[in-house]
Amino acid sequence: MRRRALLAGLAAPYLAGGALPARAQQLAALNIFVPANPGGGWDGLGRAIEQVAVQGGLVGRCAFENLAGAGGTVGLARFVATRRGRTDSVLVSGATMVGAILTNRSPVSLADVVPVARLTEEAGVIVVPRDSRFTTMQQLAEALRADPRAVPVAGAAGGSIDHVMLGLVLRALGRQAREASFVAFPGGGPAQAAILGSQVAASISGWGEFAEQIRAGRLRALATSGATRTDPAVPTLRECGLDVVLTNWRGVFAPPGINAAARERLAGMLAALHTLAAWQALLADRGWEDAWLADEPFQRFLQQDQAATAAVLKDLGLA
Repeated sequence: MRRRALLAGLAAPYLAGGALPARAQQLAALNIFVPANPGGGWDGLGRAIEQVAVQGGLVGRCAFENLAGAGGTVGLARFVATRRGRTDSVLVSGATMVGAILTNRSPVSLADVVPVARLTEEAGVIVVPRDSRFTTMQQLAEALRADPRAVPVAGAAGGSIDHVMLGLVLRALGRQAREASFVAFPGGGPAQAAILGSQVAASISGWGEFAEQIRAGRLRALATSGATRTDPAVPTLRECGLDVVLTNWRGVFAPPGINAAARERLAGMLAALHTLAAWQALLADRGWEDAWLADEPFQRFLQQDQAATAAVLKDLGLA
């Protein structure tokens, strides 16, 4: 499955360091709701928004609330119930929640919040502990081909993009996705602790979540899931003989019931954030791709992504 950036027909992005969009206004405060534990990709994006927006004078201050559970759907329900009409609150979410809503049959969905902007896209990475017996993706693939249930793999939530990626790898190996020994955690932080403690054989997450541990040598990156290499030293799954390309998008949503003017202020702040040189530098440092999409194009992308995810999860027996 590919998640394609639907950027055709959009206006060219503003030049970093140039004039900010006319609709950008400083927000006195921004409450960022993260439906996962600290340390994961959604939390990382929220903290990145805070760092650059406050330093760039776009937001006065930020406050955070983290609530994990069921691939973000527990937090989504809380956000919808408690933030309705709030003009100073946003939810950070993305591809993982799309799958989790379907697999958990959540009564609350992304249709209950207001899409504001897609900000980033990121390749996934498969890692093992530094002392693992698996030194290449091919070795791990052979073990998965022989007996998937004997190779526990950690990730964030059942039905998440991590789970989908493992399912696609197994299908590429001639196995069934439902044979996976997928160990679900309520966010990237707990999953990282499990792999660092060698509680599982391997783990899947976004590159940015494991990059520091990979650079420090505490984890070994076997392969990434993008069309091209995220790191020159780490091959893609395709280069390892597995026909899998998958990326993870993340974005920002407003509460239900906000008025058009409030939504425009949030969108303007994020559009201005996207133009800042500091934001582009942060993307490069974390291995995130600039996947800017807003307004109607983002809403259309979301509808297409939900349909594509539903089809893949059904095909993989995960929903």
